[in-house]
Amino acid sequence: MDLAIVILAAGQGTRMKSDLPKVLHPVAGRPMVRYVLEAARALEPSHLVVVVGYGADLVRQAVGDGVVFVNQAEPRGTGHAVRQAQEHLAGQAGTVLVLYGDTPLIRPETLRRMVDCHRTEGAALTLLTFQPDDPTGYGRIVRHPTTGQVVAVVEERDATAEQREIREANSGILCFEDRWLWPNLDRLRERPGGEFYLTDLVALAGEQGEKILGLPVSDPLEAIGLDNRLKLAQAEAEMRRRINTRWMLFGVTLVHPETTYIEADVEIGTDTVIWPNTLLQGQTRIGQGCTIGPGTVIRDSTIGDGCKVELSVVEQAIMEERSEIGPFGHLRKGAHLGPGVHMGNFGEVKNSYLGPGVKMGHFSYLGDATVGAGANIGAGTITCNFDGQRKHRTVIGEGAFIGSDTMLVAPVEVGAGAKTGAGAVVTHDVPPGSVVYGVPARIRSPGSEEGEVD
Repeated sequence: MDLAIVILAAGQGTRMKSDLPKVLHPVAGRPMVRYVLEAARALEPSHLVVVVGYGADLVRQAVGDGVVFVNQAEPRGTGHAVRQAQEHLAGQAGTVLVLYGDTPLIRPETLRRMVDCHRTEGAALTLLTFQPDDPTGYGRIVRHPTTGQVVAVVEERDATAEQREIREANSGILCFEDRWLWPNLDRLRERPGGEFYLTDLVALAGEQGEKILGLPVSDPLEAIGLDNRLKLAQAEAEMRRRINTRWMLFGVTLVHPETTYIEADVEIGTDTVIWPNTLLQGQTRIGQGCTIGPGTVIRDSTIGDGCKVELSVVEQAIMEERSEIGPFGHLRKGAHLGPGVHMGNFGEVKNSYLGPGVKMGHFSYLGDATVGAGANIGAGTITCNFDGQRKHRTVIGEGAFIGSDTMLVAPVEVGAGAKTGAGAVVTHDVPPGSVVYGVPARIRSPGSEEGEVD
């Protein structure tokens, strides 16, 4: 039997106190709605509709392709939101599952169990319920005192003092029989304020003698809706715990999981060791057998097998196998370390390629540069790549030796095997195999007079 899924993602989330649509607030590096979308797709629905409203264009961009978007022009409640999907879904699938874009911790296994129970029991309506530590703010599940069947969902503002003592709460996640849902949506009564509540369908189903299931979820965290920053932080902690657990079971060592922050889209190879106070973000890929941290940030970067990154920042960069950086190194956007490159403490590289085996010991900056294999970059070397208007490139040949405190004024090329003396200011190209020194740098060749580089 086909399954249709509706994800409600139209709300602003006023209690977030933010201009950003609620469902776009990130959890472990992803907009929260993407977790709900991932869980929904795991059920392989025949139809998937996302209801948007506030910040619709931003939500569409975050969700991406492969879904049908419908717009709720006015925020008139959950019943009204689901009604916007009617023309796309009515009669198209036997079961309709309604999810919320602000419940990122919901697991696909829970949703699958819910749909299976709903179908097996032949219910018109099934609710996913939970027991939070504090049910304040949630609708309470009212059950028949004898049969235990759900008879109503009472919102807190409408609840009696006795009903507020009920611990079982409504998650908002609902499963419907298609033929029953759509005609009964039109029977919902408008609430004060012009809203239509989807949960009012519970009472309607009861009045009609339809079967209603209340399915408790075993882990209350799965069902929490993130409507404020406190709950956002709770979800962040739980999601990071799940991510860290998954990587440790996969074969990655986290020396201190409590201070290791790995975002959802990061990938890590086996036998990699991650030390405390490390943050791995975005589309980062880390190979096998690496040592990462402590005190390291890696963002949207690719790290090859056997690399070492210690007390450093790597962003939008590439490190090939067996390369190493740190402590206190910085690879900026476009940095690319070839195999076996060593970059020591307080070095910085931006938009540059360092070939295999390059040694860049410490206190140096290479920007907009290409460095050949086996070259040595002495302490304090700087590429002067910006003239105040444009960036210029520096090329250093294979096996070149750049002396300490050398200034390379781009555009400039140092040939293969060439050397620069300590403190040289290189303003002209250096021929292969030659030695230059001084300010400005001059060629020094055996048996000939010194002359300015030309």
